[in-house]
Amino acid sequence: MDKPKTDKTEKSRLDDAARAGWLYYIAGNTQDEIAGKLNVSRPTAQRLVSLALSQRLITFRLDHPIAACMDLSRRLAERYDLKHCDVVPTDPQNKTNVAGVAGSAAAFLEQMLAATMPIIVALGTGRTLRAAVDQIRPMVCPHHQLVSLVGNIAPDGSASFFDTLTRLADLTQARHYPIPLPLVAANAAERELLLSLEPVRHVHALAARADLTIIGVGQMDAQAQQFIDGFISREQLLDLMRAGAAGEMVGWAYDERGQVLTAGTNTRITSVPLKPADGRLVLGVAVGPAKVKAIRAALAGHLISGLITDEATAAALLSGG
Repeated sequence: MDKPKTDKTEKSRLDDAARAGWLYYIAGNTQDEIAGKLNVSRPTAQRLVSLALSQRLITFRLDHPIAACMDLSRRLAERYDLKHCDVVPTDPQNKTNVAGVAGSAAAFLEQMLAATMPIIVALGTGRTLRAAVDQIRPMVCPHHQLVSLVGNIAPDGSASFFDTLTRLADLTQARHYPIPLPLVAANAAERELLLSLEPVRHVHALAARADLTIIGVGQMDAQAQQFIDGFISREQLLDLMRAGAAGEMVGWAYDERGQVLTAGTNTRITSVPLKPADGRLVLGVAVGPAKVKAIRAALAGHLISGLITDEATAAALLSGG
């Protein structure tokens, strides 16, 4: 009965050893630097490096799939000047499987929330982010603030099933601030009225001061999540595509250069405005061939300053494919 747990623990230990080995033998980090990057003690870092050697994960190269992922991560970070980048292995049986990316995002979120100093975390919505939040272990951190970036009410009054804010607040006991508005207002005048409400203005202002923004990256095609989930109509989707939409984040559509569109439903969106990161940590989380165009555009416009994705998606981003 205990064997699956043992196997999982051993795999995690070898993964850590592989990371330590790559950082030491290939990237040239000291053991003190490795300890800081892996958030372990120096003796643990030393043991992990030794384990990588004893288990022959290191020969003349790192003989472990993590090595290729770490190299892709380094290249992406260098090309796009990213503050944080993590690339996880691709599931060969399902290239749209979000489990690995969700796990990485969950680990990063847990690390941030473990801080004793109060922080503000701004959250988008979506399947991948919800999968990440579902992996967060319960924590007690009422000193942090969680703020939504997006209204999650559809035109028919229903709420998004993939809301992340409430779920993360339940797990962390952190104070949280939703945007209880329709994602798309009926018209521009209604949008201005809704955004003028003091609670909404407060949430937008809080989100602008976030220490970490974590956000899903959406494609703009027939399978666009906004359309699938009923937040925009087929005609509205087609209007955005005709206007040059390459991707979408928290409802805001943007073109291939990462410039936010000024047409279509963008004139009625109630989400926190989508702007270049400008030194802020804005972490995009996305995976799959259909997301490559949207991720590349977000990177081009500096709408994200960090990325968690998988090996196949990273390779496509670097190859231009």
